[in-house]
Amino acid sequence: MAEPAAEQVIAGIPAAEGLVIGRIAREGGTHPGGHQAGHQVGRRAGSSAEERAALLAAVAQAKAELDALIAGEDELAAEILEFQQALLEDDDLLAPIFDAVQAGASAQGAWDQALDREIAEYRGGEDEYLSARAADLADLKGRVLRALAGEGDDGKAALAEGAILVAEDLTPSRFLELDWQRLGGGAIRGGSKTSHVAILARARGIPLIVGLEVELDRLAPDAPAVLDAEAGRLILAPSDGTLAQVQSRIQARAEGDAAAAEALAEDAVTAEGERVQVLINVDDPAILDGLSPAHCDGIGLTRTEFLFAGEEPPDEAAQLAVYRRILAWAGGKPVTIRTLDAGGDKPIPGVSREAEPNPFLGQRGLRLSLAHPEVFRVQLRALARAAAEGPLKVMLPMVTLPAELAQARRLLDEVLAELAAEGVAHGRPALGIMIEVPAAALTAGDFAADFYSIGSNDLVQYVMAAARDNPALAGLALADHPAVIELIQRSVAAARARGVEIGLCGDLASDPATVPLLLDCGLRSLSVAPAQLGRVKLALRGYRGKAAGP
Repeated sequence: MAEPAAEQVIAGIPAAEGLVIGRIAREGGTHPGGHQAGHQVGRRAGSSAEERAALLAAVAQAKAELDALIAGEDELAAEILEFQQALLEDDDLLAPIFDAVQAGASAQGAWDQALDREIAEYRGGEDEYLSARAADLADLKGRVLRALAGEGDDGKAALAEGAILVAEDLTPSRFLELDWQRLGGGAIRGGSKTSHVAILARARGIPLIVGLEVELDRLAPDAPAVLDAEAGRLILAPSDGTLAQVQSRIQARAEGDAAAAEALAEDAVTAEGERVQVLINVDDPAILDGLSPAHCDGIGLTRTEFLFAGEEPPDEAAQLAVYRRILAWAGGKPVTIRTLDAGGDKPIPGVSREAEPNPFLGQRGLRLSLAHPEVFRVQLRALARAAAEGPLKVMLPMVTLPAELAQARRLLDEVLAELAAEGVAHGRPALGIMIEVPAAALTAGDFAADFYSIGSNDLVQYVMAAARDNPALAGLALADHPAVIELIQRSVAAARARGVEIGLCGDLASDPATVPLLLDCGLRSLSVAPAQLGRVKLALRGYRGKAAGP
């Protein structure tokens, strides 16, 4: 009789939290139809005219498939797939491919080679954001190759109930085609926490691990496993003790989810009845469709990078429409919108510097906006016009010197004067700063800001000199390090001395375990991930004030 397999723990990176007990289901290809990126589909090449016609037809079929997929998805998924649609209409991408076909290349070969070059360029850079977009290009590549081969889209695959899907990678469209009501969760060798698939998984509550450190051929189909997407582990052949422990955690998580759902509609108060302002962070307005403004005190951070994802910066009208939509959702509650925080891990075409040697310490945030006043002024005009319609606050990222705030305020004053001269309705929004740089935290009282917001993600990164997107340095991302706590406390003291508001909008605010620590620092305004609203309110309910010293 064969000995039972020994338990094996495989490391990965948690991308969407959750716990699953199930069995392994292996996904061979990364695209529906079984074709992986780079697969050479079989078709006989014709004349240049025939190849051009075939490629045009394949592109049209790919567009039609994306249209059908988008029609059945929510706004967040649709916006992700629209990136691929835009590529199919991008002359900078398509023209050289058709030129190659005209010169005698096959449609398949020209498309294959051009997309491979684009994918290699995206993956070859050090920037995590661009690397994550490579999956979208690979997705599009396979879709057109299948169309050239005369193959259709296979749709949702039938996989075992509660299975843990393991794959080399998943593209956004493949993720959306899978039946996640049946599947328990996923673990992939590729991907990143910032990939579109990770974003979709978090939005849908599907447990997901990326960067799985194992060759897929070592994973036997239907083998028992545990997906621990909280700790970033895939456990093969789990022991009885491990299964019992995970079952207990699943039960506790379910009870916590139920309690958090109940707390969602309640006031955010401490055990002693002290009111704490709890707002939400908004990465993309699409998430607002599933949220109620009654559950929060407004929006403490609206990231605007999503507006700048196209080839050209958005114009004033496009930005204004989005800002109005956000204010309308808030229904009179305060809305804080952060100006473009490009650079670092968020490059913006035509704005960010290319190949910057140290982007996190380079021209990013407000530094970059001030270097591109033609882009910054458009955003300030749209924000000032939106301020006429509700309590809007403007927040500046990556501020280091009081002179930078003063320069931004002068630009805002100029924009307000322009709008007044044009007879355009507008308001003067409060102008505040993010405290992310240690220099700003140490000298917060020197900034003539209307409010402060502590950006804990970057603050921890800069205090600890450890890149936040490097898994090897995760042990240095110590939010409770005395140096970090002291800078938070100093910032709070400076705000109180000046009589202005201060809050915290980084990941620390979304972690129920660190909420008491933040309250001990004197913070009474937290902006959190929407999914954590209920859990943060529960953490507040258990807070009884800072323990008395000896």
